[in-house]
Amino acid sequence: MPQTKTPLLTRGWALALGALVCCMLWGSAFPGVKIGYRLLAIDSADWAGQMVFAGTRFAIAGGMVIALGSVTARHFLYPKRHAIPKVAVLSMFQTVLQYFFYYIGLAHTTGVKAAVIVAANVFFAILLSSCVFRLERMTVNKLAGCLIGFLGVVTVHLGALGGPLNLLGDGFILLCTAASGFSSVFMKRYSAAESPMMLSGWQFLAGGAVMALFGLLCGGRLPHLTPAGWGILVYLAFVSAAAYTLWSMLLKFHPVSRVTVFGFLNPVCGVLLSALLLHEPGAFSLRTVCALVLVSAGIILVNRTGGRPAQG
Repeated sequence: MPQTKTPLLTRGWALALGALVCCMLWGSAFPGVKIGYRLLAIDSADWAGQMVFAGTRFAIAGGMVIALGSVTARHFLYPKRHAIPKVAVLSMFQTVLQYFFYYIGLAHTTGVKAAVIVAANVFFAILLSSCVFRLERMTVNKLAGCLIGFLGVVTVHLGALGGPLNLLGDGFILLCTAASGFSSVFMKRYSAAESPMMLSGWQFLAGGAVMALFGLLCGGRLPHLTPAGWGILVYLAFVSAAAYTLWSMLLKFHPVSRVTVFGFLNPVCGVLLSALLLHEPGAFSLRTVCALVLVSAGIILVNRTGGRPAQG
Protein backbone atom coordinates (compact mmCIF):
# COMPACT_ATOMS: atom_id res chain seq x y z
CA MET A 1 0.00 0.00 0.00
CA PRO A 2 1.63 3.35 -1.01
CA GLN A 3 2.48 5.80 1.75
CA THR A 4 0.67 9.12 1.75
CA LYS A 5 3.05 12.05 1.62
CA THR A 6 3.03 14.28 4.72
CA PRO A 7 2.40 17.95 3.84
CA LEU A 8 5.53 20.05 4.33
CA LEU A 9 3.76 22.61 6.54
CA THR A 10 2.92 19.96 9.16
CA ARG A 11 6.58 19.82 10.23
CA GLY A 12 7.82 21.80 13.21
CA TRP A 13 10.62 23.61 11.37
CA ALA A 14 8.21 24.61 8.59
CA LEU A 15 5.82 26.05 11.18
CA ALA A 16 8.61 28.11 12.75
CA LEU A 17 10.01 29.31 9.42
CA GLY A 18 6.58 30.10 7.96
CA ALA A 19 5.43 31.99 11.06
CA LEU A 20 8.70 33.96 11.15
CA VAL A 21 8.22 34.98 7.50
CA CYS A 22 4.67 36.13 8.34
CA CYS A 23 5.88 38.18 11.31
CA MET A 24 8.65 39.81 9.28
CA LEU A 25 6.15 40.76 6.58
CA TRP A 26 3.63 42.10 9.10
CA GLY A 27 6.44 43.87 10.94
CA SER A 28 7.38 45.67 7.72
CA ALA A 29 3.80 46.95 7.47
CA PHE A 30 4.30 49.21 10.52
CA PRO A 31 6.84 51.48 8.75
CA GLY A 32 5.21 50.73 5.39
CA VAL A 33 1.89 52.28 6.41
CA LYS A 34 3.68 55.37 7.75
CA ILE A 35 5.60 55.72 4.47
CA GLY A 36 2.34 55.22 2.58
CA TYR A 37 0.59 58.00 4.48
CA ARG A 38 3.47 60.34 3.63
CA LEU A 39 3.60 59.40 -0.06
CA LEU A 40 -0.19 59.60 -0.48
CA ALA A 41 -0.48 62.82 1.57
CA ILE A 42 -3.01 61.30 4.01
CA ASP A 43 -3.17 63.32 7.22
CA SER A 44 -3.02 61.45 10.55
CA ALA A 45 -6.45 62.86 11.49
CA ASP A 46 -8.05 61.86 8.16
CA TRP A 47 -9.59 58.55 9.29
CA ALA A 48 -11.88 58.35 6.23
CA GLY A 49 -8.85 58.64 3.92
CA GLN A 50 -7.14 55.95 5.99
CA MET A 51 -10.17 53.69 5.48
CA VAL A 52 -9.95 54.20 1.70
CA PHE A 53 -6.20 53.48 1.86
CA ALA A 54 -6.70 50.31 3.93
CA GLY A 55 -9.69 49.12 1.90
CA THR A 56 -7.84 49.58 -1.40
CA ARG A 57 -4.85 47.73 0.02
CA PHE A 58 -6.93 44.75 1.16
CA ALA A 59 -9.00 44.59 -2.03
CA ILE A 60 -5.77 44.43 -4.08
CA ALA A 61 -4.48 41.76 -1.67
CA GLY A 62 -7.62 39.72 -2.27
CA GLY A 63 -7.16 39.96 -6.02
CA MET A 64 -3.55 38.78 -5.65
CA VAL A 65 -4.52 35.71 -3.61
CA ILE A 66 -7.43 34.79 -5.90
CA ALA A 67 -5.20 35.10 -8.99
CA LEU A 68 -2.39 32.98 -7.50
CA GLY A 69 -4.84 30.43 -6.12
CA SER A 70 -6.56 30.14 -9.48
CA VAL A 71 -3.25 29.55 -11.27
CA THR A 72 -2.20 26.96 -8.67
CA ALA A 73 -5.56 25.14 -8.75
CA ARG A 74 -5.81 25.46 -12.56
CA HIS A 75 -9.35 26.80 -12.29
CA PHE A 76 -10.95 30.03 -11.13
CA LEU A 77 -11.00 30.08 -7.34
CA TYR A 78 -14.40 31.14 -6.09
CA PRO A 79 -16.52 30.35 -3.01
CA LYS A 80 -19.30 27.85 -3.58
CA ARG A 81 -22.71 28.64 -2.12
CA HIS A 82 -22.08 26.81 1.17
CA ALA A 83 -18.76 28.69 1.64
CA ILE A 84 -20.13 32.22 1.16
CA PRO A 85 -21.25 32.58 4.83
CA LYS A 86 -17.76 31.46 5.93
CA VAL A 87 -16.14 34.12 3.73
CA ALA A 88 -18.56 36.72 5.13
CA VAL A 89 -17.74 35.82 8.75
CA LEU A 90 -13.98 35.87 8.12
CA SER A 91 -14.23 39.14 6.21
CA MET A 92 -16.18 40.77 9.03
CA PHE A 93 -13.73 39.76 11.78
CA GLN A 94 -10.37 39.69 9.96
CA THR A 95 -10.70 42.77 7.78
CA VAL A 96 -13.68 45.03 8.52
CA LEU A 97 -13.95 44.96 12.34
CA GLN A 98 -10.26 44.43 13.07
CA TYR A 99 -9.04 47.34 10.96
CA PHE A 100 -11.99 49.65 11.67
CA PHE A 101 -11.22 49.45 15.39
CA TYR A 102 -7.47 49.57 14.72
CA TYR A 103 -7.43 52.75 12.64
CA ILE A 104 -9.90 54.63 14.86
CA GLY A 105 -8.16 53.44 18.02
CA LEU A 106 -4.71 54.33 16.73
CA ALA A 107 -5.84 57.92 16.18
CA HIS A 108 -6.61 58.19 19.92
CA THR A 109 -3.67 56.38 21.53
CA THR A 110 0.09 56.02 21.04
CA GLY A 111 1.62 53.55 18.61
CA VAL A 112 3.60 51.99 21.45
CA LYS A 113 0.54 51.29 23.60
CA ALA A 114 -1.30 49.99 20.53
CA ALA A 115 1.54 47.55 19.74
CA VAL A 116 1.44 46.12 23.28
CA ILE A 117 -2.37 45.85 23.36
CA VAL A 118 -2.44 44.22 19.90
CA ALA A 119 -0.16 41.48 21.25
CA ALA A 120 -3.10 40.43 23.44
CA ASN A 121 -4.67 38.83 20.33
CA VAL A 122 -2.55 35.76 21.13
CA PHE A 123 -4.41 35.40 24.46
CA PHE A 124 -7.78 35.92 22.79
CA ALA A 125 -7.06 33.31 20.11
CA ILE A 126 -5.81 30.66 22.55
CA LEU A 127 -8.61 31.26 25.10
CA LEU A 128 -11.28 31.12 22.38
CA SER A 129 -9.76 27.99 20.83
CA SER A 130 -9.42 26.20 24.18
CA CYS A 131 -12.31 27.42 26.32
CA VAL A 132 -15.05 28.50 23.87
CA PHE A 133 -14.69 26.44 20.68
CA ARG A 134 -12.93 23.47 22.36
CA LEU A 135 -10.52 22.97 19.47
CA GLU A 136 -7.64 22.10 21.83
CA ARG A 137 -6.75 21.76 25.51
CA MET A 138 -5.57 24.62 27.67
CA THR A 139 -2.32 23.58 29.38
CA VAL A 140 0.07 25.11 31.88
CA ASN A 141 2.71 25.34 29.13
CA LYS A 142 0.38 27.45 26.98
CA LEU A 143 -0.50 29.80 29.82
CA ALA A 144 3.12 30.20 30.92
CA GLY A 145 4.37 30.64 27.35
CA CYS A 146 1.77 33.34 26.65
CA LEU A 147 2.68 35.25 29.82
CA ILE A 148 6.42 35.09 29.06
CA GLY A 149 5.89 36.14 25.44
CA PHE A 150 3.66 39.03 26.45
CA LEU A 151 6.30 40.12 28.98
CA GLY A 152 8.74 40.27 26.04
CA VAL A 153 6.38 42.58 24.12
CA VAL A 154 6.04 44.85 27.15
CA THR A 155 9.84 44.83 27.61
CA VAL A 156 10.56 46.12 24.10
CA HIS A 157 8.27 49.09 24.75
CA LEU A 158 9.26 49.67 28.38
CA GLY A 159 9.46 53.32 29.32
CA ALA A 160 6.98 54.46 26.66
CA LEU A 161 3.78 53.05 28.15
CA GLY A 162 2.76 56.01 30.27
CA GLY A 163 -0.49 57.92 30.11
CA PRO A 164 -4.05 57.05 31.14
CA LEU A 165 -6.12 54.42 29.31
CA ASN A 166 -9.06 55.67 27.25
CA LEU A 167 -12.03 53.88 25.72
CA LEU A 168 -11.91 55.34 22.20
CA GLY A 169 -8.19 54.69 21.85
CA ASP A 170 -7.04 51.76 23.98
CA GLY A 171 -10.54 50.27 24.18
CA PHE A 172 -10.90 50.18 20.39
CA ILE A 173 -7.43 48.62 20.02
CA LEU A 174 -8.53 45.91 22.48
CA LEU A 175 -11.66 45.27 20.38
CA CYS A 176 -9.37 45.02 17.35
CA THR A 177 -7.38 42.24 19.05
CA ALA A 178 -10.59 40.41 19.96
CA ALA A 179 -11.66 40.49 16.29
CA SER A 180 -8.25 39.13 15.30
CA GLY A 181 -8.55 36.30 17.84
CA PHE A 182 -11.97 35.29 16.50
CA SER A 183 -10.59 35.40 12.95
CA SER A 184 -7.81 32.91 13.79
CA VAL A 185 -10.24 30.48 15.38
CA PHE A 186 -12.77 30.72 12.54
CA MET A 187 -10.01 30.22 9.97
CA LYS A 188 -8.88 27.09 11.83
CA ARG A 189 -12.42 25.70 11.72
CA TYR A 190 -13.25 26.66 8.14
CA SER A 191 -9.93 25.63 6.55
CA ALA A 192 -10.57 22.00 7.54
CA ALA A 193 -13.08 21.76 4.68
CA GLU A 194 -12.23 24.78 2.48
CA SER A 195 -9.16 26.04 0.65
CA PRO A 196 -7.27 28.57 2.82
CA MET A 197 -6.36 30.52 -0.34
CA MET A 198 -10.00 30.76 -1.40
CA LEU A 199 -11.05 31.91 2.08
CA SER A 200 -8.17 34.41 2.35
CA GLY A 201 -8.60 35.91 -1.10
CA TRP A 202 -12.36 36.44 -1.03
CA GLN A 203 -12.50 37.66 2.57
CA PHE A 204 -9.84 40.29 1.72
CA LEU A 205 -11.63 41.33 -1.47
CA ALA A 206 -15.04 41.63 0.25
CA GLY A 207 -13.70 43.31 3.39
CA GLY A 208 -11.50 45.70 1.43
CA ALA A 209 -14.40 46.74 -0.80
CA VAL A 210 -16.61 47.42 2.26
CA MET A 211 -13.90 49.51 3.95
CA ALA A 212 -13.03 51.51 0.82
CA LEU A 213 -16.70 52.23 0.06
CA PHE A 214 -17.33 53.28 3.66
CA GLY A 215 -14.32 55.62 3.56
CA LEU A 216 -15.41 57.14 0.24
CA LEU A 217 -18.96 57.74 1.49
CA CYS A 218 -17.48 59.53 4.53
CA GLY A 219 -15.43 61.83 2.29
CA GLY A 220 -12.14 59.94 2.26
CA ARG A 221 -9.85 60.15 -0.76
CA LEU A 222 -6.33 59.23 -1.86
CA PRO A 223 -5.26 62.80 -2.72
CA HIS A 224 -1.74 62.19 -4.06
CA LEU A 225 -1.68 58.87 -5.94
CA THR A 226 1.77 58.93 -7.59
CA PRO A 227 3.71 55.93 -9.00
CA ALA A 228 5.60 55.79 -5.68
CA GLY A 229 2.26 55.81 -3.85
CA TRP A 230 0.99 52.95 -6.01
CA GLY A 231 4.24 51.11 -5.30
CA ILE A 232 3.84 51.21 -1.52
CA LEU A 233 0.14 50.35 -1.87
CA VAL A 234 0.94 47.25 -3.95
CA TYR A 235 3.73 46.26 -1.53
CA LEU A 236 1.40 46.51 1.48
CA ALA A 237 -1.22 44.50 -0.43
CA PHE A 238 1.44 41.84 -1.08
CA VAL A 239 2.30 41.81 2.65
CA SER A 240 -1.34 41.13 3.57
CA ALA A 241 -1.84 38.58 0.80
CA ALA A 242 1.33 36.58 1.43
CA ALA A 243 1.38 36.72 5.24
CA TYR A 244 -2.29 36.01 5.94
CA THR A 245 -2.51 33.22 3.35
CA LEU A 246 0.58 31.49 4.74
CA TRP A 247 -0.73 32.04 8.29
CA SER A 248 -4.06 30.46 7.26
CA MET A 249 -2.27 27.42 5.84
CA LEU A 250 -0.31 27.02 9.09
CA LEU A 251 -3.59 27.17 11.05
CA LYS A 252 -4.97 24.39 8.85
CA PHE A 253 -2.22 21.99 9.94
CA HIS A 254 -1.43 23.09 13.52
CA PRO A 255 -3.32 23.94 16.72
CA VAL A 256 -4.27 27.61 17.09
CA SER A 257 -2.00 28.06 20.12
CA ARG A 258 1.13 26.77 18.36
CA VAL A 259 0.65 29.21 15.47
CA THR A 260 -0.72 32.35 17.13
CA VAL A 261 1.98 32.46 19.84
CA PHE A 262 4.41 33.51 17.09
CA GLY A 263 2.34 36.71 16.89
CA PHE A 264 4.37 38.01 19.84
CA LEU A 265 7.18 38.53 17.31
CA ASN A 266 5.11 41.09 15.34
CA PRO A 267 5.75 44.16 17.52
CA VAL A 268 9.41 43.19 17.97
CA CYS A 269 9.87 42.88 14.18
CA GLY A 270 8.00 46.18 13.81
CA VAL A 271 10.43 47.95 16.15
CA LEU A 272 13.50 46.52 14.38
CA LEU A 273 12.23 47.27 10.87
CA SER A 274 11.07 50.76 11.86
CA ALA A 275 14.60 51.43 13.05
CA LEU A 276 16.03 50.25 9.73
CA LEU A 277 13.51 51.92 7.40
CA LEU A 278 12.46 55.01 9.37
CA HIS A 279 15.69 55.50 11.36
CA GLU A 280 13.78 55.45 14.64
CA PRO A 281 16.20 55.33 17.59
CA GLY A 282 16.49 52.85 20.43
CA ALA A 283 15.65 49.59 18.63
CA PHE A 284 19.06 47.92 18.75
CA SER A 285 19.51 47.84 22.50
CA LEU A 286 19.82 45.42 25.40
CA ARG A 287 16.07 45.86 25.99
CA THR A 288 15.27 44.61 22.48
CA VAL A 289 17.58 41.61 22.92
CA CYS A 290 15.85 40.76 26.22
CA ALA A 291 12.47 41.09 24.53
CA LEU A 292 13.51 38.69 21.76
CA VAL A 293 14.79 36.17 24.33
CA LEU A 294 11.51 36.32 26.29
CA VAL A 295 9.33 36.06 23.18
CA SER A 296 11.41 33.12 21.89
CA ALA A 297 11.14 31.38 25.26
CA GLY A 298 7.37 31.82 25.24
CA ILE A 299 7.10 30.39 21.71
CA ILE A 300 9.25 27.37 22.61
CA LEU A 301 7.19 26.71 25.75
CA VAL A 302 3.83 26.82 23.96
CA ASN A 303 5.14 24.56 21.18
CA ARG A 304 6.44 21.92 23.58
CA THR A 305 4.37 18.76 23.29
CA GLY A 306 2.44 17.60 26.31
CA GLY A 307 1.89 19.71 29.39
CA ARG A 308 -0.76 19.08 32.05
CA PRO A 309 -4.17 20.75 31.72
CA ALA A 310 -4.50 24.10 33.47
CA GLN A 311 -6.54 24.11 36.67
CA GLY A 312 -9.64 26.23 36.93
